Amino acid sequence: MAITRFCFVRHGETPWNAERRIQGHTDVGLDDEGLHQAELAGRWLAAAPSPPTVLYSSDLLRARQTAERLAAALGLPLQLAPELRERRYGVFEGLTYDEAKRRFPDDYRAFEHREPDYAFPQGGESLRTLFARVTGRIEAMRVAHPGATVAVVTHGGVLDIINRFVRANPLQLPRDFHIPNTGLNWVVAAADGWRIESWAETRHLDHGALDELDLA
Repeated sequence: MAITRFCFVRHGETPWNAERRIQGHTDVGLDDEGLHQAELAGRWLAAAPSPPTVLYSSDLLRARQTAERLAAALGLPLQLAPELRERRYGVFEGLTYDEAKRRFPDDYRAFEHREPDYAFPQGGESLRTLFARVTGRIEAMRVAHPGATVAVVTHGGVLDIINRFVRANPLQLPRDFHIPNTGLNWVVAAADGWRIESWAETRHLDHGALDELDLA
C-alpha cells in the first residue's frame, strides 16, 4: 500500500472564534486575521519540500475562504467535502461557551463530559455520528489518493475526531492537544495504519492563533 500523507488544516480565525462563540454549521466567514492566517499557511505549504498535490475543504464558508487561499498559493483545484463540516451544535450555535453553560446546564454537562451518544437539541449531532462521517470520508480520501500529499481544510471538532481516530483514543477522553486556527496537522496513512507526524504546527504564523479551549 502506498503511503498517503495528509495535512489537515483548521480554518482561519472568525469573529465568532474571537468571541468564543459556538459556530457549528452556522456559516460564519473569516475576519481580517483569519484571511491573513490563510495567506501565510498557503505560502508556507507552497514552499514545503513536498507540497500538497490534492486539496479538499469543508464546504462551510470559513473553511472555503481558507482553502481558496491555499489553492491560489499551491495552484491546485479545490474539491469540496461536506462530510468534513463542523459538528452540528443545535441549540448551542451562536452562543458563547459561558452562555451555553448558563442557559442549558444539563446539556452543557453532557457536552463537557464528552458523552459519545449525546446530541444537542434542535438538530444537534452526537460525537459518535460525527466520528462515523469524518472517518468514513478520510478513509475514502486515502483510497482515492495513494501516494499523494493531500491538504484538507476543516474545523476544530473534525480535527478533534481525526486526532482520536489516529491515536485510537476514546471519544470521551478529555482533549490533551491544541487545535489552533490554521494549525497544520500532518498525518500519514500507511499499510500498518495511521500515525501523526506532527500536530498543531504554527511556525508559518507571525503571531499566535486561537484555540476554542483554554489548554495549558
